[in-house]
Amino acid sequence: MTFSALIFDMDGLLVDSEPVWHEVEVDYIESFGYAYSDEVRNMGIGMRVDEFAAILQQHYPKLGDSAAAIESAITERLLSLPPERIKARPGADEILRYAADQQIPRAIASSSTQIVIEHFVRLMGWAELIPKRYSAQFMARGKPAPDIYLHAAEQLGLAPETCLALEDSHAGTLAALAAGMTCFTVPDLSHSAVEAFAGVNDKVFGDLLEVMDEIKAKGLFA
Repeated sequence: MTFSALIFDMDGLLVDSEPVWHEVEVDYIESFGYAYSDEVRNMGIGMRVDEFAAILQQHYPKLGDSAAAIESAITERLLSLPPERIKARPGADEILRYAADQQIPRAIASSSTQIVIEHFVRLMGWAELIPKRYSAQFMARGKPAPDIYLHAAEQLGLAPETCLALEDSHAGTLAALAAGMTCFTVPDLSHSAVEAFAGVNDKVFGDLLEVMDEIKAKGLFA
């Protein structure tokens, strides 16, 4: 089988941002006297920030009067971090440059807000490499619902089943598969284990360089 487009998640896949998000969340939550549990953190991996903010408000009510206020506070803290704190994941720059060189249609389909997507892409210098960037903030539902992946395929003018999605999280993998796409999962080991994808997706890779090797070896975009 060959594909017509590559659709990338961002946080934890292209950008090593999940530990940074976690640090910001810990600092914010603990400033109110709470202890941030792994159980609550894991509920939000791969989700939209506003949807996760609602979960945080349930568990830590002193954080803010609304989920929107919590989302805003966390996002402001993230955007104010020194640029050097944001790093690319292994193979991210290489696979984006390969896709651009091969003129493979491509897009970002992220749970992050548009302002965060644009911030990270600008810091990484990827604006020209991946000019189509879509946020689930504008969708009716966030991941694990398929809405953002269906939207990205529609904007590319392609059927979802012709797109190859790349993901790092459980929620994101479910979203891509629910959209009818093939998904290559590259687990972000800061929050996931390879074993967590057993029974969910059998196409699991160690990093994006392995994914690129697979694409080349099997001529997936021939």
